[in-house]
Amino acid sequence: MNLSPEQLRWVFVYVITLIMSVALHEWGHAFMADKLGDDTPRRQGRVTLNPVVHADPIGTLALPLISALLSAGTGRMGGFGWGRPVQWNPARINRKWRMYTAIILVSIAGPMMNFLLGTLLVLTNVILNTQGVLETTSPMQQVIFFAASINFTLFFFNLVPVPPLDGGHVAEALTPYKHRKKWEEYLRFSPFVFLALICIPQVQQIFVIPAMWCMTNLYSLFFSLCS
Repeated sequence: MNLSPEQLRWVFVYVITLIMSVALHEWGHAFMADKLGDDTPRRQGRVTLNPVVHADPIGTLALPLISALLSAGTGRMGGFGWGRPVQWNPARINRKWRMYTAIILVSIAGPMMNFLLGTLLVLTNVILNTQGVLETTSPMQQVIFFAASINFTLFFFNLVPVPPLDGGHVAEALTPYKHRKKWEEYLRFSPFVFLALICIPQVQQIFVIPAMWCMTNLYSLFFSLCS
């Protein structure tokens, strides 16, 4: 492996962005569960934006770093990571919330944080560009664009209805009781579907294409509003 200083800088940007994005994602889960009445995340110190609290040594650090180093030379920066799952107890949720509603809200809170951060980064990039602070080809603008793309990818990836992703929890909560047996049959094959999602580039287009479409259209929208 012989990476240039430029490639190593992008590896650093990727890993740092992923660490911060994963922390925000897990904080979203913890914050929502706490607001719905379950104090388990607060008692475990998870209602915080401190990335160290949410980091998993393998999923947040080792695996993303190795994946980024291996893919940097190919021109395709990538890889996946995860944080320490937020533990919460649906039974402790305020009774005014139905349990399946609470599960859905807590599950989507994490991906929504990535969507909001991605949107904020796009808006920041557009404002800095239209105000002449940053040029389109400037390194900082490229970093912001890259960070936004990571967050939109995380948003759509986590909404894929495959356990253990957040989309899998939402799908399970929405599955009618009469179809539970079919869902349980699906669970037998879900590990293979999940492996395909993280290992096969062609399958990854399921969430990469929507992520790029969403980001492109947000750029167009914000440029039209700020010009």
